Amino acid sequence: MRNLVFAAAGLLLAGCAALPGPGAPAVASAGAAEYSVASLRFIGEQRIPLRMEVEGTTAGGFSGIDYDPASQTWFIESDDRSNINPARFYTAKLDYDAQAFRSVTLTGVRFFRQADGSVYPGPTKGGDVPDIETIRIDPLDGSIWYASEGDRRYGLNPWLRQATREGAFIGEMPLPENFKVWKDAQKGSRNNLSLEGLTFAPDGQSLWLSLEAPLYEDGPEPTPSHGAVTRITRFARDGRVLGQYAYEIDAIPAAPAPGKAADNGVSEILAVNSHEVLVLERAAVQGADGLYKNYIRVYAMDIDGATDVRDIPALVGARFTPARKRLVLDLNTLGLPALDNVEGISWGAVLENGRRSLVLISDDNFGAKQVTQLLLFEVRAAD
Repeated sequence: MRNLVFAAAGLLLAGCAALPGPGAPAVASAGAAEYSVASLRFIGEQRIPLRMEVEGTTAGGFSGIDYDPASQTWFIESDDRSNINPARFYTAKLDYDAQAFRSVTLTGVRFFRQADGSVYPGPTKGGDVPDIETIRIDPLDGSIWYASEGDRRYGLNPWLRQATREGAFIGEMPLPENFKVWKDAQKGSRNNLSLEGLTFAPDGQSLWLSLEAPLYEDGPEPTPSHGAVTRITRFARDGRVLGQYAYEIDAIPAAPAPGKAADNGVSEILAVNSHEVLVLERAAVQGADGLYKNYIRVYAMDIDGATDVRDIPALVGARFTPARKRLVLDLNTLGLPALDNVEGISWGAVLENGRRSLVLISDDNFGAKQVTQLLLFEVRAAD
């Protein structure tokens, strides 16, 4: 794969939607370094029906969401590994204001394409089977960036790629060696616990990637009795590592029923300013009936004063200062009828009161006992 070739700021790639002209709704400036999130006020919820058909595809498995203020369009990706339909993303319109969340409408679907123009294969086909967990709109040129966790079982490494808004392949960004998977050795990324979060810095000149769980070298996964440490990395647009920071994942909030499963990890990130990133921690605890209870928290991570750990090969036993974290919202306190497998987070349109909006989305895993829910919040900035 060739390295990414970047368009100049403001220049749209072939296939990108045109930017609206004068008179388009104003959007919040994301460049103010002093902007910080103090709290989130819940406005409302909307759901997408189970296995809804959109242009001949089955919608669901939504693990990434992003808003393009230029076209006022939402982009939502499915983590379907080309099992049901080829790897894809959907466009959407959300109707809301500061008082109510009225509707969500899926308006179209596009397929992610490989370098040769073909769609990605499913697990039974072999080749570069994707596990796409995050999607972002490039704030400089309007293109799409997306990341796959890879698959340790098949020796498929995680990757970060760029596409046009129609899904056509543009390029791939080089990643650190220790992000790779090793099929026959306990080193590097864990299976299904690798690249889960992606966000651009407010000025678009750099981007962040987060690992869902620790590298093998960085210690065990979290349990109900202890947390864990993962890495969140800042990159230049050409793939150079600008900094890497240790983020402490909470212990799993409750114990699973005997013989059942539980986990906790970083499911998405969202840059706030030059040194703060919102981190979505998502825990799931399985009960005796086999169903999972989800615990969802939004934290603000601050790298000021944290150790740059890029040159520390193993965090176990190493001396370092992790990034600070501050709880912004515990979604379990909202009293929702259901709180599902929330995996995506995005800034939304500016509300009529001048404040930002924020939207979360859950991954229903295409399962009848889960729901695809979108949760809308008003962002209250710190003084």
